[in-house]
Amino acid sequence: MDSLKQRLRARYGWLPLEEMRNKVVLGHTAVGLGRFERSEIRRLLTSMPGGVRPTARVATVVLTYKRPEGVLRAVESVLSQTVQDQVVMVVDDGGGQLPEFPADPRLHVVSLRHNINVLGVSRNIGMGLTDSRYVAFLDDDNTWHPHHLETALHRLENTAATGPQPDAVYTAMLRMLPDGTQHDVLSVPFDRKLAWERCFLDTNPLVVRRLPGMRFSRLRRSSSVAPKEDWEFIYRLSRRHHVEHIPEPTVNYAVNPNSYWTAWEMS
Repeated sequence: MDSLKQRLRARYGWLPLEEMRNKVVLGHTAVGLGRFERSEIRRLLTSMPGGVRPTARVATVVLTYKRPEGVLRAVESVLSQTVQDQVVMVVDDGGGQLPEFPADPRLHVVSLRHNINVLGVSRNIGMGLTDSRYVAFLDDDNTWHPHHLETALHRLENTAATGPQPDAVYTAMLRMLPDGTQHDVLSVPFDRKLAWERCFLDTNPLVVRRLPGMRFSRLRRSSSVAPKEDWEFIYRLSRRHHVEHIPEPTVNYAVNPNSYWTAWEMS
């Protein structure tokens, strides 16, 4: 058995092997969640003006659960972007504790009919409720610097740059401790082989071209399951599309022991 594991790890790497296991063990959970996702998109579309998906150059999906102050900061950082042509879709995971948001026609807020705690499904719903050339993502305990979207779109749309034009880019992140001090800067150039063994991929700094059939994993992952949806989404995307890293920090990312979606071990 150990020899088989070693051969599989040599061929697929550590994290892809874990994800193969997740699909076998947790695959059944995706069936009902897929139905829930589709039904929620149909239901929530009726709350959109005219029942039509709002359209913009960029759609930003912001996830939240019972963190009103955090999501307000996150949304304000999105609305303050130098790129104004965007729609912001806040998806409340059935928590119901929402702040008073700014009155901005670009901002839409929806609540799932009950809590599901499946990050991938909530993000899929946010994407399904919008129409755009590009999609970006932010969680309610993180914020963007004002030039985050501008920095990413400059590379995504710069046809004069050398090398292949990317379909997705992610910037560097300033990882912040709960007391507001900087923990470190996470800036790792994209390398698919390196991603076999390291979970450095995250969607908070990611801006991606909207591609046909693009979606996150619907598996129900507990806090102890690795890898997470962010890694799986970007790794799977990179199989056929060019992913590129921008080393400029444009995201403040909370190393948050109280995070709803991530289990942090504080040292």
